[in-house]
Amino acid sequence: MARPLRIEYEGALYHITSHGNARNQIYSNDQDRLLFLKTLEKVVSRYAWICHAYCLMDNHYHLLIETPSPNLSRGMQLLNGIYTQSFNRRHKRSGHVFQGRFKAILVEKESHLLELARYIVLNPVRAKIVRSARDWLWSSYRATTGEDQSPDFLTVDWILSQFDEQQEPAVRAYKRFVSEGRGIEVWDRLRSGSVLGSDNFVERIEPLLHSLPTDPHILRKELDVARPSLDSLFSDVQDKKTRNQKIYEAVRQYHYTLQAVGEHLGLHYSTISVIAGREASRIQK
Repeated sequence: MARPLRIEYEGALYHITSHGNARNQIYSNDQDRLLFLKTLEKVVSRYAWICHAYCLMDNHYHLLIETPSPNLSRGMQLLNGIYTQSFNRRHKRSGHVFQGRFKAILVEKESHLLELARYIVLNPVRAKIVRSARDWLWSSYRATTGEDQSPDFLTVDWILSQFDEQQEPAVRAYKRFVSEGRGIEVWDRLRSGSVLGSDNFVERIEPLLHSLPTDPHILRKELDVARPSLDSLFSDVQDKKTRNQKIYEAVRQYHYTLQAVGEHLGLHYSTISVIAGREASRIQK
């Protein structure tokens, strides 16, 4: 059977899962979980990913990853590969740790990021391992609420900013949002087994399942054709409102990377992501 085509482009958001070989455990103890998180931190840093949420279960894991550059497959190969080598070395074993390739679902950020972030941290609750998300130490929930120090690879700003501009009310609203999420269906808009979002998003993305070039560098060249330069795009910006609109255009319409726009404006790429997301939400209202 042919391998499914990975849809990779700048600024894409994915819900990622990877299971243990034959559904076996991928973590034998907490030291293995810490090892995996350290490996994830290295990969996030190397490929400039934005990790919005994660959850480590016994025989699989969930990640919510945004990729400023189209490099998901390369990063995932490194993540699972390095962890497999380290796990086998620690436990004096050999062979596969993960079952086949990872699974990645392309997600529309504006409509489904929050819902999937909630879904991910509620995994141990649905599995009846713990009673509440805060009782599971191996997810992003406690870092998002400020109960634990946030690891360097985790970005919580975008999620909290969707609830309130101030941290304390944002955290309270996030906790309430998660507690109300049990039993809510998140996969009812899943199309072709790999795309999740609104009808408009699915219509834009679905043709890529059949026509996307296998080489992401080819795709980048095609997207670069005839788009305005960042200098010309931001040349007439005189206030923050106009700047934010242009940021949205640069990222969503012209497919500039978050890093490229951030470097041009002197802002961090996570700030560019938040601004583009807010503008998209405003436009959709």
